[in-house]
Amino acid sequence: MRVAIVCDWLTNVGGAEKVLLEIHRLFPDAPIYTSKYDPKGINWFLDADVRTGWMQIFPTSWRRILGPFRQWYFEHLNLSGYDLVISVTGAEAKAVSAPDGIHISYCHVPTQYYWQLYNDYVQDPGFGGKNSAVRFFFKLLVKPLRKADFRSAGKVDYFVTISEYAKELILKYYKKKAIVVHPPVEISDFSIKRKKSVEKDVEDFYVVTSRQVNWKRIDLAVKACLKAEKRLVVIGEGPEHDELVKIAKGSDLIEFLPLMDKSELKKYLMRAKGYLFPSKEPFGIAPVEALSAGCPVIAYCKGGARDYVADGKNGILFEKQNVKSLVEAIEKFEKMKFDRLKVSETAENFSVKRFDKELMEFINEKVK
Repeated sequence: MRVAIVCDWLTNVGGAEKVLLEIHRLFPDAPIYTSKYDPKGINWFLDADVRTGWMQIFPTSWRRILGPFRQWYFEHLNLSGYDLVISVTGAEAKAVSAPDGIHISYCHVPTQYYWQLYNDYVQDPGFGGKNSAVRFFFKLLVKPLRKADFRSAGKVDYFVTISEYAKELILKYYKKKAIVVHPPVEISDFSIKRKKSVEKDVEDFYVVTSRQVNWKRIDLAVKACLKAEKRLVVIGEGPEHDELVKIAKGSDLIEFLPLMDKSELKKYLMRAKGYLFPSKEPFGIAPVEALSAGCPVIAYCKGGARDYVADGKNGILFEKQNVKSLVEAIEKFEKMKFDRLKVSETAENFSVKRFDKELMEFINEKVK
């Protein structure tokens, strides 16, 4: 069976790239087609046959304004001769065609800046002083871009997605059904096997680990901990870092740390009282890693967190994406007690082994 893998871009490390890496491991001989590849930004695919085209000439920093070009690029990508095309996408890669086989799209979510996060993107496109110009042209072009995105979804034979929330969005915006295969989480790197010393090592601080971009809403975590007078360790990097430091106002309650390896991150997660997840995301691998380390999660209830946070069992959900609601959740959390070994066990349903089994069973069924 000839297999091709397609993804939007390969320029940085993130949850989508972790999914792609596991699919690459399942099909190591399959070439990976993408619009832009930067091995300096992500070195996970040095053993892979990564293929780019004319879009490789554009700087990585231009990625967010190249959506229409990526749409055209993937629509005209020649994938004839392949029995199976797997697109791993949250943007335009699903526009590819499989003229000689079937197209299965592992779609994280409908293209967010066209659909569910359109208003957020218009409010803050993230281009600083150029926001006004970007906003004007984006509003002007969004209708034809939505039509093109909807047309692309029609080319997909079967949709697979990451959560019940994402499944609902695919049906709402693309009018297509999807099955849920939760993303692979390397829980073996974070899980706690013994209860010995787990409870007594917990310290009085919260933690958040994330790429620091505006829609992750890490600002809510910082503001809520300042208001509740709770310590918070913010781990990660990104374009919003300076703004988050500014919000913290030099308070001793807020500590900023750079990206770290898994073994070091696990130590923080095991020691933290709780993990804050204020983002509305289609899934969220980082909070599942926290659960695996026995760290209960306080999560916003509207996204994919509903698939793994059981209120009162391994964390709590808060209703509104604002400081007041998160502060109330922290105060409620402070009065609760969690068995951290049982918290860790709740992450076992999201293992890499489970992902491989479920995805391959689905692919084999459809290929036959």
